[in-house]
Amino acid sequence: MKTTSLNHNRRARELDQIANGEQVDLLVVGGGVTGTGAALDAASRGLSVCLIDAHDLAFGTSRWSSKLVHGGLRYLAKGDVGLAYESAAERGILMTTVAPHLTRALPQLIPVYRNQNLALAGLIAGDVLRRVARTRTSLLPAPRKIPAAEALALAPGLRRHGLNAGLLSFDGQLTDDARLVVALARTAAGFGAKVLTKVRATKLSRHGADARDEVTGATFAIRAKAVVNATGVWAGELADVKLRPSRGTHLVLAAESVGIRETALTVPIPGETNRFALLLPQDDGRLYLGLTDEPVTGPIPDVPEVPESDLDFLLEVASSVLSVPLHRNDVLGAFAGLRPLVDQPGRSADLSRHHAVLTSPDGVVTVVGGKLTTYRRMAEDAVDATGLTGRPSTTRTIPLVGAADRKTLSAMDIPRRLTARYGNEAGRVAALATLDADLAAPVADGSQVTAAEVVWAVRNEGALDADDVLDRRTRIGLVPADRVKAESAVSDLVRRSLAGLAES
Repeated sequence: MKTTSLNHNRRARELDQIANGEQVDLLVVGGGVTGTGAALDAASRGLSVCLIDAHDLAFGTSRWSSKLVHGGLRYLAKGDVGLAYESAAERGILMTTVAPHLTRALPQLIPVYRNQNLALAGLIAGDVLRRVARTRTSLLPAPRKIPAAEALALAPGLRRHGLNAGLLSFDGQLTDDARLVVALARTAAGFGAKVLTKVRATKLSRHGADARDEVTGATFAIRAKAVVNATGVWAGELADVKLRPSRGTHLVLAAESVGIRETALTVPIPGETNRFALLLPQDDGRLYLGLTDEPVTGPIPDVPEVPESDLDFLLEVASSVLSVPLHRNDVLGAFAGLRPLVDQPGRSADLSRHHAVLTSPDGVVTVVGGKLTTYRRMAEDAVDATGLTGRPSTTRTIPLVGAADRKTLSAMDIPRRLTARYGNEAGRVAALATLDADLAAPVADGSQVTAAEVVWAVRNEGALDADDVLDRRTRIGLVPADRVKAESAVSDLVRRSLAGLAES
């Protein structure tokens, strides 16, 4: 295998090869979870691969998720047993083999203020799926009904008045969705894939693409035997595909001030049968409150804005079960992502989350729809559709860069925050700080992110500028005030790290 490190030097070398006419078996357009998953799937089957993205890894929808590895309970409630089982099976694969270092079991609590027998029945049915998918109870315990006192101990911020009990269940949670994408891209690079960010496809055809280097402005053709369009909500700009984008909004809150620390809250949305708002604790002391499911029309922006109506809706729903109502001044930040749903009749919230693999008359394969949890199946189906190889996919057995079992990671004499983000590479990140004491310092007052992590992102994770680090490799940018405090230091570190690469 090749090195898994992505950086400016490797990009320059491999971009030069592609721009000068080197043909690859497969060109993947789109550096989100599906595109990087397809690059890994194809490269691990022995195909030569080039992946390009107009911006950066995880620039689009893949970084705006709820960070859940969802077992498919919602789909089961809608009667879609097939999709529910697929989600449960893929959750197990991701949490046990592919990325155990980036995932954990997340306790989720439904507060019961009135009869929730239907919800309990749904949780039990979801646990049947877990068992059928052969995910161990030691990883994801079975759901159970708990008394009100235990519910309050798990979530002190709950409204006590009228609380009868709680329904406790477990699902999977990612440390960070963007880090999953970076790990997929680096693992694909280890199998020989060329991963080129800031390269925009301006036109696709059966045999490749016209492209532009967004750094220099240079234009060139990419030659390939097959093309997969994995650009998500932007797929229609490169292929004849009709989508119904749906906006999912999350708010960023301080977990301590809300009284929600380790256990997530699942809050039924009034007037809806199978829709819930989620209060999701993160390992940095923050809390994500989401999520909406609203149709979006018109041009697709690079970064979706969060409308005031979404803020009001989420704050109102969450406040219905909290002892202290939430207000605008509790919101530290907000983000929204657009789901690339296949166009069908009905409300956005009711549209199928099945993925679709479509082949245009000129032979370009486009993959849309689906969910983050099922990215691996989407990628596999997309590569199969190209007809490039008869070899079966093996990605269900391929651990990503940094993967190690939880026992091994917990035994490492490294801060848990680092092992949760870097897995068995955490020691190498920490070692940077031992070689240079300045790199041990945080990038800003109150930040957990160290200078060493910025240097690591530039040297090994393909970060080419400060935005790549702030908004995707570290997620400092999710809170605007934090971004402002860290921007100068991060920009200087990126500049010096790139200069160091140029000299090497």
